[in-house]
Amino acid sequence: MPAPLTILKGIRKLPPATILTVDSDGSRREEVYWTLSVGTREEDSSLSEEDWRQGVHETMRAAVERRLVSDVPTGVLLSGGLDSSLIVALLADRAADMPETFSIGFETVGGVEGNEFKYSDLIAKHFGTRHHRLRIDAARTLDALPDAIAAMSEPMMSHDAVGFYLLSEEVSKYVKVVQSGQGADEVFGGYHWYPKLVGSKDVNADYAKVYFDRDHREMCEVLSPDYLNGDYSGEFVARYFDSVASPSPVDKALQLDTAIMLVDDPVKRIDNMTMAWGLEARVPFLDHEVVEFAARVPAGLKVREGGKYILKEAARSVVPAEVIDRPKGYFPVPALKFIRGPILDFVRGVLTSNTARGRGLFQKSYVDRLLADPEGELTPKGNSKLWQIAVLEYWLQAHGL
Repeated sequence: MPAPLTILKGIRKLPPATILTVDSDGSRREEVYWTLSVGTREEDSSLSEEDWRQGVHETMRAAVERRLVSDVPTGVLLSGGLDSSLIVALLADRAADMPETFSIGFETVGGVEGNEFKYSDLIAKHFGTRHHRLRIDAARTLDALPDAIAAMSEPMMSHDAVGFYLLSEEVSKYVKVVQSGQGADEVFGGYHWYPKLVGSKDVNADYAKVYFDRDHREMCEVLSPDYLNGDYSGEFVARYFDSVASPSPVDKALQLDTAIMLVDDPVKRIDNMTMAWGLEARVPFLDHEVVEFAARVPAGLKVREGGKYILKEAARSVVPAEVIDRPKGYFPVPALKFIRGPILDFVRGVLTSNTARGRGLFQKSYVDRLLADPEGELTPKGNSKLWQIAVLEYWLQAHGL
């Protein structure tokens, strides 16, 4: 839910980079202290690709170094992807002692492998970190679901929230501060939908096609009529894109994803799940100087060769090529993508409970359709539609709403 809205009527949240002052007489005022504008600058027109590469490397090095300041040892959440690997590589030059690194893996379900240990092990060995592997079976995933969902300040549909919850539980036994690679995809153009928007003649429709989990027609099947209020998502995106100064479709998507989606999805997700275990997560890719520099990088240098091109080039001097040139990975929790067994029983119990039926948020025919074929319907980004409605309903139940 983009600020100031929340899922709860009468409850509002403060937009990013905003100070709210409430005076003794009850009057209130808001001040926005920072804004972001994605797009090229005239003063940067003479910069070469090498200039941009060096600039990315230097700003990232400074951002990682800033986040070393701590009274306690720090660690790194190491997925084995480019982003977390670059953090480890930059720390290798700056940290007095190599940090402890942590990776998590889940059981393979539906042919989807639940870990990327091959790459995280490679980085840990290359830089000599004290590395910890955490393997999670389906039973432990199931046990964690109630507490992980209850730890969400707002409903979070991405199943890797549960992965971060379990990872944070383990990491908190060793360190109290970690660096993490969140934000790199949004600010450096790493997601698959950015290259598809190059040259778009209708960015609103094209963005919706590659990003939205459901179109408005399907939402009319999902929700009871009382909960429908027009095509809010489509209208919101159209208004937002109109407000972006850059004419580039890629820049418009990057601006939206950085200023709206990033704040209310991955950043909130890692913050909620780490703080549930008293763990502080620091995100160097979201250092304001990194974000401001990345915003100026020409879109073509971000989306070239599948995405994050300039970041990959900046990393080549310090990160092994096997990690830079590997296929893009995600944080997989296969048991929440291909729902079966005890987890399916959990989901069915949530959605068919008297509480859920009495609430009437979802149309019974839609719920029954997904339950009849629990692995058959995935979103365009490969997430389970059944899991998404189940976690929303359970979040409401967990908070007594």
